[in-house]
Amino acid sequence: MLKRFWLWFGRVLGKVLLVVVAVGLGGWAIGAVYYGVKFSGPVSTEEQIPADEAALTQGIIEDAIRVVEQHRDNTRVMRDAHAKAHGCVKAEVTVSPNIDRDLQRGVFSEPGQTWQAWMRLSNGNAYPQFDRARDARGMAIKLLDVPGEKLSKSPQHAYEQDFVMFNHPAFFVRDVAEYKSNFAAQADGKKALAFFPSWNPASWEIRHLIIALKTLSPAPETPVATTYNSIAPFKLGEHNIKYRVIPQPEACPPYQLPEQNQDLPNFLRNALYQQLSLDRVPACFALQVQQQNAEYYMPIEDPSVEWSERISPFETVATIRVPAQDFDSREQNLFCDNLSYNPWHALPEHRPIGGINRLRKAVYEAVSVYRLERNQP
Repeated sequence: MLKRFWLWFGRVLGKVLLVVVAVGLGGWAIGAVYYGVKFSGPVSTEEQIPADEAALTQGIIEDAIRVVEQHRDNTRVMRDAHAKAHGCVKAEVTVSPNIDRDLQRGVFSEPGQTWQAWMRLSNGNAYPQFDRARDARGMAIKLLDVPGEKLSKSPQHAYEQDFVMFNHPAFFVRDVAEYKSNFAAQADGKKALAFFPSWNPASWEIRHLIIALKTLSPAPETPVATTYNSIAPFKLGEHNIKYRVIPQPEACPPYQLPEQNQDLPNFLRNALYQQLSLDRVPACFALQVQQQNAEYYMPIEDPSVEWSERISPFETVATIRVPAQDFDSREQNLFCDNLSYNPWHALPEHRPIGGINRLRKAVYEAVSVYRLERNQP
């Protein structure tokens, strides 16, 4: 009797598994066809600005200020994202001597030229947390003493060129409208609902949820051992491009970082301090660009879509060297906290494009002014 039951149960379970596999394969096939059609070129090489973008942006600014107030550290107001820095370090950015003539634009116009810079390395969360927590990691670079009129009219940033990146090649929202819905949910503490704005399955953003989960990655061994991406596109002269920074250890002396205690809350800062300050070994990177090929699906207005490296490989335009240095002092940490990075601190040849970059201009400026005013002694 028991034997017959288990035979019957096995047959039923086998049929159920076959149905589940068939449904899964069918769903995958339908999804592949859908996204194959949806994500096919050609695409526009120009920006397309929705009529309601300005109103949505104002709402996001209000939510961002709510977030910085929620996460303020005693009397200090922190950034609305990337609040925790591993350190601000001096860097040297040298334009590649072999840069393609077609890419010699803006700060890359003179092969071999070296720019002095500040580099800020950070976690992505709006509240400082243990480094071992899954999180995005950020890199911001500020070139100094850059002549020429800038897109930002602030006298404070008149001689700066900024690059802002984080360690995933795609963003978890497609446009300003989705960012408004997503960010408002997170500001209200409803993180699980940020990708499920209503009961209607058509409004669910499963693909973007997967991108967000991938973005919240385990911590690297050190902040100088991961790749950072611009996510959103930019101009480089007449070209539409994306940036990334990749580690280039072969350009520096050989170095093996001693094993770090990842249970310590600030082990990424410790790793940076170990290499640059204790062992006095520099860190090296390559700064690269990827050009848009508008015949394929490389959209300007949707940063949730990763541009294909197979179709458009990255090209190195500059090298970055972070020399050995002492950076972990109270004075330098306060200086780091007061630095403002914004992709719109830029020459016109490097103009940010796309909805998320237009949003950054308004939000970064508003939050930076609010934060610095509130933090005045």
